[in-house]
Amino acid sequence: MFAEIHRTELEAEVWDCLDQVTDPELDEPITDMGFVERIDVDQSSRKVEVDFRLPTYWCSPNFAFLMGFDVRIAVSKLPWVKNIRVTLNDHCFADRVNDGVNGSRDFADVFSEYCDGSDLDNVRLKFQEKAFIRRQETVLLGLEARGFTGEDIVGMTLEIFDRVAFQGQEEARQKPRYREILLAHGLATQSNDLAFVTWEGAPLSAQGLRDYLARLRGVRINMEFNGALCRGLQSTRYKEVKIGAEGPTLIDFIQNRVPPREPIHPEPQAAP
Repeated sequence: MFAEIHRTELEAEVWDCLDQVTDPELDEPITDMGFVERIDVDQSSRKVEVDFRLPTYWCSPNFAFLMGFDVRIAVSKLPWVKNIRVTLNDHCFADRVNDGVNGSRDFADVFSEYCDGSDLDNVRLKFQEKAFIRRQETVLLGLEARGFTGEDIVGMTLEIFDRVAFQGQEEARQKPRYREILLAHGLATQSNDLAFVTWEGAPLSAQGLRDYLARLRGVRINMEFNGALCRGLQSTRYKEVKIGAEGPTLIDFIQNRVPPREPIHPEPQAAP
């Protein structure tokens, strides 16, 4: 049955997995950022190869390692995948990142002189906090726009939050993402738990809500600035990508690298 599945369908499954992998600094999917350069599936060996490339040659090795490692974890969850190779291209630490992600060396070993003894979980936690802040601010502002008071918000349970329907596109996008990170870190587990707490788990107060939102806003603006910068650099750098000799692949079409086909004009006919 596996052999009957078309290769492009398997590549599409891999692509869907990569939608769940985010740039840790920006909290945006690496697929939306255009970082994925190549996906290849070998049906006979069930091996998947994923190549990615970041906006600059000197992007933080912490980010690169996290993304490469998360790509490996996400794709490995597909039941048909037997082996995976993740490759970071054109980066000053590419060899170290690729060795760590695909080999037996861990983050602290590969980057011992740069991480001050921190392990990968500590680095990941730092950026998950930023993701939590950005997602939370979006839904908090969305609730205020819906007319919820400060008292309503700070006392809102997870059950009530689940029933709120946002009209704005960004609020609707961030609602399930905020809920996911809230539960993943045990900040809310039951339907009657508070939906809005600090990253440390402390409840919010109606009187301090404006000051709290101001702090969240500072983090979000910084992330948005970095995101705009990365997109600009990425857009320029990815113009270097060339279509392979065998023609465009699924990823080339997804990344909009394939130019539109020129219209075919009939040859002029000679006058009789």
